[in-house]
Amino acid sequence: MTEKITLLEDLPGVGPATAEKLKEAGFNSIEAVAVASPADLVVTAEIGESTAAKIIVAARSAADVGGFETGDKVLERRKMVGKLTTGCSALDELLGNGIETQSITEFYGEFGSGKTQITHQLSVNVQLPVEQGGLNGSVIMIDTENTFRPERIAQMLGSASARTDQEYDPEEILHNIHVARAYNSNHQILLAESASQLAEELKDSETPVRLLIVDSLTAHFRAEYVGRGTLADRQQKLNKHMHDLLKFADLYNAAIVVTNQVMSKPDAFFGDPTKPIGGHIVGHTATYRLYLRKSKGDKRIARLVDSPCLPEGEAVFSVTMEGLTD
Repeated sequence: MTEKITLLEDLPGVGPATAEKLKEAGFNSIEAVAVASPADLVVTAEIGESTAAKIIVAARSAADVGGFETGDKVLERRKMVGKLTTGCSALDELLGNGIETQSITEFYGEFGSGKTQITHQLSVNVQLPVEQGGLNGSVIMIDTENTFRPERIAQMLGSASARTDQEYDPEEILHNIHVARAYNSNHQILLAESASQLAEELKDSETPVRLLIVDSLTAHFRAEYVGRGTLADRQQKLNKHMHDLLKFADLYNAAIVVTNQVMSKPDAFFGDPTKPIGGHIVGHTATYRLYLRKSKGDKRIARLVDSPCLPEGEAVFSVTMEGLTD
């Protein structure tokens, strides 16, 4: 029986120097190398393509990923998937009992439709015990529009306390929210890659990273890539960015939540002229897509637009001082 490989240095073709380069590039574990492409390793570790391919094959074998498996095994693995409550029963029901780990959930809508409010609420809820709808973990937030407000987190602790009959210390809750401000699209992509490093460090702690938020996914891409001539380049970068997020979700059994801006189509004569930014690239990569719109007062309407296993539907929720409620 062969001994299980647990260190990068033990992989065939990886010496101490190559292992160091891989770690510096964010490939901190066998699993991270296993889901990488040869091109990624060629650039980061300065090795030949055939060597990179051999390293990846060895990593896949050691991590037991990338091969065929039977449906019952997939079902068994799906039992590991966690569900994170939004704090609103109607919205949870729409999402099949909450936001799913190992998936990307996208919320898109106009300004003021509640996207950032949802991300703040989830940052609190992910820290709750599993039996209370949380994931007993911490959160990484990539903030592209400078909308994160620690004061709002403190306000939302009231609803969490009511749900669990327990008082929470705002400082402790904020300590488990790791926020990074992204200043442009390249910085945003870099932060998504370095999130793996932080998740690796916290993997065996009491609060492993179970939620990664990008608010908003498309703001920088929209501002920097203007005109049809830049569209192909923008979509290519956005595609890679989203696949990096999916990789993170699989590696750390984390939920990925992204918010998305919208544009109006003035030539649309019928139906809702509001369309999410990012086109088919974002549409195909997001597992669940929800369209948020304003209603009367503090009420918001969420419509499930796309899901691999749930029917389309709508849920009404309120955004109050205490957070999201029915």
